[in-house]
Amino acid sequence: MSTQVSPRQARLETWVRFLRAHAAITRQLNADLIASHELTLSDYEVLLHLADAPERALRRIDLADRVLLTPSGITRLLNGLECAGFVERGDCASDGRVVYARLTEAGLEKLREASATHLAGVGALFTERFSTEELEQLGWLLARLPAAGPEGPACAAD
Repeated sequence: MSTQVSPRQARLETWVRFLRAHAAITRQLNADLIASHELTLSDYEVLLHLADAPERALRRIDLADRVLLTPSGITRLLNGLECAGFVERGDCASDGRVVYARLTEAGLEKLREASATHLAGVGALFTERFSTEELEQLGWLLARLPAAGPEGPACAAD
């Protein structure tokens, strides 16, 4: 009896592996950041995008798009970061409907502190498990997926 897997089954198994790996890595990175820095992975990602932006500020709607959150989701997340003093709200002088999120000095410092933890986790859970060639190939393959292109900040604040 053959134990050969059908192409359909192989595709499904690959998809499930991808989902499980993403969930496990995300969960561990989130736990590490919370334990060491009292930041969620989503908080970290927002701080990272703001640090990479001109004048360390982005329109809230643009920030929501970059971190794949709804407008209400980014508002809730930013409210917590504002309360912590890591982000401040800014209005647009030419359009009262536009609200900016701006990274504070305290937010930049928090991002710098958390970057070592984040990068260590990314290394241990992901990049160190592949050769340089495998990572290049994986990056090329993932770039075909929605929202996985090269745009966006690097993994750490300078």
